Amino acid sequence: MSKETFETGVPLTALAEDEQLFRDSVLEFADQRVRPLVREMDEHAKMPRTLVDELFGLGVMGIEIPETFGGAGATFFHSVLAVEALSQVDPAIGLLVDVQNTLVSNAFMRWGSDAMKRRYLPALASRSVGAYALSEAGSGSDAFAMAARATARDGGYVINGRKLWISNGNEADVFIVFANVNPEAGYRGITAFVIERGAPGFVVGKKEDKLGIRASSTCELLLEDCAVTADQVLGEVGKGYKVAIETLNEGRIGIGAQMIGLSRGALAHAVAYTKERKQFGKAIGEFQAVQFQLAQVATELEAARLMVYNAARLRDARKPFLQEAAMCKLFSSQVAEHVTSLAVQIYGGYGYVKDYPVEKLFRDAKIGQIYEGTSNMQLQTIAKNLLS
Repeated sequence: MSKETFETGVPLTALAEDEQLFRDSVLEFADQRVRPLVREMDEHAKMPRTLVDELFGLGVMGIEIPETFGGAGATFFHSVLAVEALSQVDPAIGLLVDVQNTLVSNAFMRWGSDAMKRRYLPALASRSVGAYALSEAGSGSDAFAMAARATARDGGYVINGRKLWISNGNEADVFIVFANVNPEAGYRGITAFVIERGAPGFVVGKKEDKLGIRASSTCELLLEDCAVTADQVLGEVGKGYKVAIETLNEGRIGIGAQMIGLSRGALAHAVAYTKERKQFGKAIGEFQAVQFQLAQVATELEAARLMVYNAARLRDARKPFLQEAAMCKLFSSQVAEHVTSLAVQIYGGYGYVKDYPVEKLFRDAKIGQIYEGTSNMQLQTIAKNLLS
């Protein structure tokens, strides 16, 4: 499979002109290449490198990266469509692509020096997975209470600290790591650094054994006297808080896309099963009580989808989208929990066992209310914006 095509023979750059065709092409890939692996990946909590390579081949690992750097040169909205389509089959794969595009690549494109862009963007578009390391044991929602320290030395810095819950940690080659160079200055000392796997003093540690999105690796990172040069600073020294805030605002739209994709998958399974399962001599889909429940969640899902799309469109148009990003993440994660819970209910006893797909999607949905800003943090953002 070539880098720019997938069976249709249509270049990815051409697909970008027709968003629906682009989304359908990614969904076709997910159905054919991802779906047969979902059960095994979930059980073993691991995605095969061959599948990651196929995602690079499809072109969805560098969607916004300019063509001059080997990317597709498409829009943020196309990243959202890709994450949604992949998540409809497996939200763990959707997350891999989401982090790569909405967090890592975006950070390099916005704050990377020309030298950084030349060094990392072609690799991120073609072969290298990226990870975004902000969280720590004591700094989750309070992200700027981080304990990781970067001490100036020999024209560069030495970093010590421990990062937790880092998505893509097991697969990543390139890490954006946040540490404080001046703790006395509080958040104004936070700085973003680029560190490559295998750097002395940098170790990818334990992989978490998670409830859901199990194929997506979530790891700790250990930094012990990890020396970096001054040109490994992403953006400006002391401006890492700005890198973090602005990137995460975009990332929340990506999580919204993951949640609506997951919900679409769960709803499709539920609707199909209502036509198969029979009680009292007829398909359960013929009962009005079941019909109304499906109608309710379908309406909620459509509202969530439009909220995610609207936030992505605003971002592409360079218009304010902070409130819309918070709203779409908040609401889409609530909808995902509702839709997947109903899907399990409709499947009855079968919905509670791993032989059927909705049990996994139910487990996958919960993380949407936790990572990249909890639901309470989204409510706080929305309220602050309304009252400002």
